[in-house]
Amino acid sequence: MRSYTLFRAVLVASCVFGWSAGTALPQEKTAPRAVQVHLVITAEAQKEDSELPALRQDDVKVKQGKSFLQVTQLIPARGDTAGLQLFILVDDTLDSHVGNNLNDIRDFISAQPPATLIGIGYMSNAGVNIIQNFTPDHALAAKALRLPRGTTSTMDSPYLSLISLVKGWPQQNVRREVLMVTDGIDRLRGEKPTASQLGPAYGPVPVYHSMPIMSPDVNSASEISQRYNVIVHSLYAIGVGRAARSSWDLQIGLSGLSKLADETGGECFSLGTSNAVSFKPYLERLQKIFDSQYYLVFLATPGKKPGLQRVKLTTELANVEIAAPDNVWVAAEK
Repeated sequence: MRSYTLFRAVLVASCVFGWSAGTALPQEKTAPRAVQVHLVITAEAQKEDSELPALRQDDVKVKQGKSFLQVTQLIPARGDTAGLQLFILVDDTLDSHVGNNLNDIRDFISAQPPATLIGIGYMSNAGVNIIQNFTPDHALAAKALRLPRGTTSTMDSPYLSLISLVKGWPQQNVRREVLMVTDGIDRLRGEKPTASQLGPAYGPVPVYHSMPIMSPDVNSASEISQRYNVIVHSLYAIGVGRAARSSWDLQIGLSGLSKLADETGGECFSLGTSNAVSFKPYLERLQKIFDSQYYLVFLATPGKKPGLQRVKLTTELANVEIAAPDNVWVAAEK
């Protein structure tokens, strides 16, 4: 199979006033000019069987520390602004039994509106094999899905694969979201040997234990996704090998996926650490998420350097909560 390259790729002012005698007044520090921050948020009903009211600009509160930031725009992601780039990533270490659920994903792809572009890729060797670049031809995208190989490689990490995808994703003024189908296990860097602190010392050197921990690349994948405004969702499915038979590894993998989804404003769909009988209920839920998204613009105080800043989004509307990234990218002051 051919492997494709992923993609081709404020003002701070101070004024010095001089006296005619050459004496200068002290410089006054001016507050940095606020900069616009753009992100995508999702309105969610606290009770799924209840009606979800539409959000208005005044309904959304953005808080940074103890301060509320000014919201300047709230635009529903519908009609002329419904553009969505959805990349579906399938882990090639998954067991072939997931093939029973591929038709659910194909049906989901086929049901997408014309404004949604679909890309398909398979995660392996800490990278992504692009099977289908973004296309509005949903039948073509659905046809590109294949069974995962069900084998491990030398560098299997769904988080490094995600990082590779996001870094090569050209930025555009549309929603950018990923659906990962994986068990979340980092078979490359998930184990970190630690020296025993208790028990007898058997020999002249410490005894090391290699119980897996959450992958250190979960944080990196989360931060990079937030940096580039990519929302990450996941469908949990079990892979192959010894790790897939370890309840500890399975739980650690699911925890990594949950953390990644929570921090980027996405959703992690799972039946615990068991294979789902069908993906259909989860994909129906994902469609509701897409249908309830908004573009939000607010003003943030820049720092001397660009970077991620922690914010919290809330609303006082009854039965409504907002899913959004934990951090937003704020440009530097100019």
